[in-house]
Amino acid sequence: MSSERLGIGFIGGGFITRFHIQSLIGVRDCHVLGVMSKTKSSAEESAALSHDLGVGNATAYNSITEMIANPDIDALWICAPNFTRIEVMEEIVSAIESGKGELIGVTCEKPLGRNVTEARRMLELAQKTELLDGYLENQVFAPSITRGKEIIWGRGAATTGRPYLARAAEEHSGPHMPWFWEGELQGGGVLNDMMCHSVEEARFMLTAPGASRDSLTPLSVNAYASCLKWQQPKYAKILADNSDGKTDYLKRPAEDFARSLIEYKDEKGQKLVVETTTSWCFVGAGLRLSMELFGPEYSMFVNTLDSDLKVFFSRKVTGAEGEDLVEKQNAESGEMPVVSSETDAYGYTAENRHMVQSFLAGKRPEENFSDGVAVTELLMTAYMSAEQDKTIQFPPQGLDDFVPAVAKGEWNPNQ
Repeated sequence: MSSERLGIGFIGGGFITRFHIQSLIGVRDCHVLGVMSKTKSSAEESAALSHDLGVGNATAYNSITEMIANPDIDALWICAPNFTRIEVMEEIVSAIESGKGELIGVTCEKPLGRNVTEARRMLELAQKTELLDGYLENQVFAPSITRGKEIIWGRGAATTGRPYLARAAEEHSGPHMPWFWEGELQGGGVLNDMMCHSVEEARFMLTAPGASRDSLTPLSVNAYASCLKWQQPKYAKILADNSDGKTDYLKRPAEDFARSLIEYKDEKGQKLVVETTTSWCFVGAGLRLSMELFGPEYSMFVNTLDSDLKVFFSRKVTGAEGEDLVEKQNAESGEMPVVSSETDAYGYTAENRHMVQSFLAGKRPEENFSDGVAVTELLMTAYMSAEQDKTIQFPPQGLDDFVPAVAKGEWNPNQ
C-alpha cells in the first residue's frame, strides 16, 4: 500500500454498491478510489456519491483490469450481479498473474456462487493468487446481533447452557432489479437470494464465541419453496412489464417464499436447530429482518421494524414514492417505522470496518469465502429437499454438481 489507508475499488455500480459507499462514512483508514460497472452511468453515479459523502475521490473505470492497474487501489469489493461473479474473479486473477497490478484482498457480496461449483471456484481463484478474501454477509455484523450474542453467551449460556434453537427471517416485497427475479441469472429465487443471510446469521449465533464456524456440523436439511404471490396473473404482468417482457412468471417463475429447518450437532454431539423463513411476498412497512435465539433459561428477539423512531402522516400529506424511511418501503402515509441508519442497523458499517481492518493487518477476515461455500452447500441442499419433498441428510450425494430446477428454468409449482 502507498499509505496507511486502504484504497477500495467497487465492481458494480448499483444499489448495493451505493449502500456500501454510504456505510464507509463510519469506517476509518479507507477511501473509495474506483468504481467499474458495465453500465457506465451507474459507475459514474456511485463514484460521484463517494465524492459527495467525502469517502473518496473515486473514478469511473471501463474495466476491472484498469482498476487493478491503479497502484493506489489495494482491494476490490465485488458487487456485480450473481451471473457475472466467475467472469469477474477470473479477470481479477488474470490481471494479477499477468503483472497488470497487485491487490491485498477481495470481498464478494452474497451469495458467493449460484451453486456449489461456482462458490468453490470463487474460493479457488482467490487462493490461487493468495488474495485475502472476505464474504460480505452484513447481517452477521449487525449491532443488535453481535451485542445480543455477546450478552446471551456471556450471561445465559455461561450459567445455564448453550443456545439450541435459532430462528431467522428476511422478508420484503421483492428485489429492485429485473435480473434478480430470473432463476437462471440469479441462481434461484428468494431461497438463494435471501436465505443465505438467515442461514449464516443463525449459524453465527449458535457458534460459541471464539470457536470456529466448523464447530457446528450440519446433519440434515428440510425445506419448502413456492410461488405464492408473483405467479398470479396480475402480479406476473408487473414483472413482465418491468423487464420489457423478459420475465415470465406464468411459465418460468422463481420461488417467492421459502423455509428451511437445518439440524446441526456441536462438538459435544448436542443437537441444535435452525429455522429460516424468507419471502418476496411480504407486504408491510418495508424490509423486515428478524432473529430469535433460545436456550435453557433465556431467549433473545430482534425485529428491525420495531424501530425507536416512528412517524405518522395523514391522508393530506402527499408526495412521491420513495425508500427514505426503510428499504423496500411500501407506503407514504399512516404510522410508519423509520430505520434511522440502515447501513449501521443492517451491519454494513461494522462489516466494512472489519474487512478494511483485516486487509490492513494482512489477516484473512473472519467472514470469508470458506463461509460463502458452506452457506451455498446448505442452500443447494435446501433446494434438493424442496424438490424431493423430503428431509435430506447432509452432505447429500451429487451436491457438487447440483443445479436447482428453478435455476434451469424448469420449475413451476402450478404444473
